Amino acid sequence: MDPHLLRTYVVVARLASFSAAARELGYTQSAVSQHIAALEQDLGAPLLTRRPVAPTRAGERLLEHAGPLLLRIDAARAQVAALVGAVDEALTLVAAPTALTPRTLRALPPTGVTLRVLPRADVPGAVATGAAPLGLVDGLAAPSDPLRLTDVAPLGVRGVDEEPVRVLLPADHPLAHRTGLRLGDLADARWLDAPGAGLPLDQLRAAHGGGGFRPALRYEGTDVRTLTALVATGHGLVLLPESAAAAPGTVAVPLTEPRVVHRTELLYAGAPHGPAEVFAARLDVTRS
Repeated sequence: MDPHLLRTYVVVARLASFSAAARELGYTQSAVSQHIAALEQDLGAPLLTRRPVAPTRAGERLLEHAGPLLLRIDAARAQVAALVGAVDEALTLVAAPTALTPRTLRALPPTGVTLRVLPRADVPGAVATGAAPLGLVDGLAAPSDPLRLTDVAPLGVRGVDEEPVRVLLPADHPLAHRTGLRLGDLADARWLDAPGAGLPLDQLRAAHGGGGFRPALRYEGTDVRTLTALVATGHGLVLLPESAAAAPGTVAVPLTEPRVVHRTELLYAGAPHGPAEVFAARLDVTRS
């Protein structure tokens, strides 16, 4: 299967238009049509209906594989290029918002750093494809257990921080006076769905071992201050690491059950070198 043709197919399917895909890719519409026809011939199945443009059943199945396949190819290209490229004199770091804990921030060098805050799900792909040599990702885990990360490419993983988690509630919430809360008692509460900024609701469901945790509002940004402001104004609850769970108009109550922590891990493609190696070493020092 030609990755070049596969990329064209993904764009056509996403835009539901051959002409729009041609404009985005910089091809003629005829070239896009030829790419799709060649891919369909190679796979022996129609991938798109033409009016309207939409994936067939076979096309939908191909889309499920296309993203990981193309990401693996990009990751391989980036890692090969890194072996022959010059060592950067600056550090580029990608991180989920709540992975920037006091410990990880203290480890940053005083100069020469570019920090990019991304939605949590985008961090592994950014490291795998060479957008940054290092990434910080976080989530819920049992104490000392590794995170369950999406397998986008072979990546090195190192645990760098663990801290307690807190349920953030409005100051006038009926449970705000509690000294501790059990996750199971909150399954039917109003929650904020903030996969880029807060701890994702699917991780809460997994920790609880059941359903519930239906979102009252979805926030698609990465600004933790906006997220806590939504809590303060009564739009829903959110689970945050202890270091991030402090905001005007809110109360942060410890989670007592189940026994989970907020875990932060360092991701890297190949052994860190140069400024990335220095940062990784500083993380080890701040942890000890």
